[in-house]
Amino acid sequence: MTTSLITGASSGLGAAFARRLAHEGHDLVLVARDRERLTECARELREEHGVSVQVLAADLSLDEGIAAVEARLADREAPVDVLVNNAGFGSRGGFLAVSTAEELRMLKVHCEAVLRLTAAACAAMRERGRGWVVNVASVAAFLPRGTYGASKAWVVNFTEGTARELAGSGVRLMALCPGFVRTEFHLRAGMGTSNIPNWMWLDADRVVAAAIRDLAVGKSVSVPDLRYKAVVALARLTPRALFGNVSTRTGRVYGPTRG
Repeated sequence: MTTSLITGASSGLGAAFARRLAHEGHDLVLVARDRERLTECARELREEHGVSVQVLAADLSLDEGIAAVEARLADREAPVDVLVNNAGFGSRGGFLAVSTAEELRMLKVHCEAVLRLTAAACAAMRERGRGWVVNVASVAAFLPRGTYGASKAWVVNFTEGTARELAGSGVRLMALCPGFVRTEFHLRAGMGTSNIPNWMWLDADRVVAAAIRDLAVGKSVSVPDLRYKAVVALARLTPRALFGNVSTRTGRVYGPTRG
């Protein structure tokens, strides 16, 4: 039986990964901060798909939260075959409008947690000669977009480099770089979405389906949807200052903090 561990699994892309992998018969380990919500997600997945679902409540902005997930990934008695590092968040405000503590918390979740959990998973996977890791980044990785974009750029570069280093070991790694996805992400960050055109929105289940297809064929970076492939190509050809002005404004209408 294949077991998949998903962080940020209680909503958004994490929940979509959980649904898709459960549908494919994977047992699951769901990780997020909200134990009550995780428990409800686990109940629904068990009832609908008949798989085993373990709940692991952990805050990946804290050392003890990361350590708890590391320990689960290192458990040779209950091996994890697929790791999806999806946990993440956006900041309500630009640089200097957000506290340094909050910026560091973002780096803890987006970078340190991804590094440590990937290392724990890959060490165990390499011993068995098989395993998949998906690190969820963003199209923002290719755009000048503050700490969020910089942290996601790190995820892409880290994943690509590690994928090359582990080539031939049976362990595959891929950075997933979606654009705007209809989830709770912006609501939780207190960001309005009124200035995001309809054409830019993606469906979470379709993003996950594209990611799994790309992982299966060995891609180390996945940019789901032709629209965002074009955005990334344009970003690489357009002067960074010009494209950065558009990127910085899009999706940054700040409203009351939620959740």
